Amino acid sequence: MKKSNTPWQDDGPVVIRLNKFIANSGVGNRRDADQLILKGEIQVNGAVVKEMGRKVTLGRDIVTYKGTDLAGQQFVYILLNKPKNTMSVGSDPNGKPTVLDLCANATTERIFPVGQLDRESMGLILLTNDPEMSRRLVHPDHQVERLYHLVLDKTMKPSDIKKALKGVPLDDGLIKVDELRYVGDEEGPSMGMRISMNRKMVVKKLFEKLGYSIVKEDRVMFAGLTKKDLPRGRWRVLSEREVNFLRMATR
Repeated sequence: MKKSNTPWQDDGPVVIRLNKFIANSGVGNRRDADQLILKGEIQVNGAVVKEMGRKVTLGRDIVTYKGTDLAGQQFVYILLNKPKNTMSVGSDPNGKPTVLDLCANATTERIFPVGQLDRESMGLILLTNDPEMSRRLVHPDHQVERLYHLVLDKTMKPSDIKKALKGVPLDDGLIKVDELRYVGDEEGPSMGMRISMNRKMVVKKLFEKLGYSIVKEDRVMFAGLTKKDLPRGRWRVLSEREVNFLRMATR
């Protein structure tokens, strides 16, 4: 007997509203999906559907937008306050703890980290199974802001702060920050930095070029999301409002 690909609940196959199916596929939110339906841009099993409130069966009905079949997958977005000595990868060949280990009980979906933090670095990292959202968040064109609290091996010179704000040339191009200042009332090794330039190892490369080593790196804000009420090593699921905010920020 051929096994069905249709997902089942205890009381039968999974049936959801069409606008939710579209939103789960990463094509905007439910309001956006309603507009696409009204405009006749959505097809179900090859036929244009303009009926609001239409429902579809997962794994059975084929929903198409601009010639592409939508997956209708339930996307998950998890915000983790990464502790030190944790790898921001799916798995580590040497058996070192990873961010996925910390989120093992968060979902049954297969999630992955968006971008990376060094093993020694701490702070916010997003994990999701939404490839389109991940691509947008790390793409240089979207200029997603990140805020860091840094402790350097020595007090940063005001002239070097000006250089970082103006732009520091590296082998892979110019790196500059949006804001860089001392934390506290006096000059010292503790710095606050806001940057929207997204490039691999960008923070470490910048300070190494200027002659400083980073003793502590803590990402305290990512794409408008903060560590408020999220202790180190803990995670939480983003609200629908926060997910919609991310979608708007990366359009």
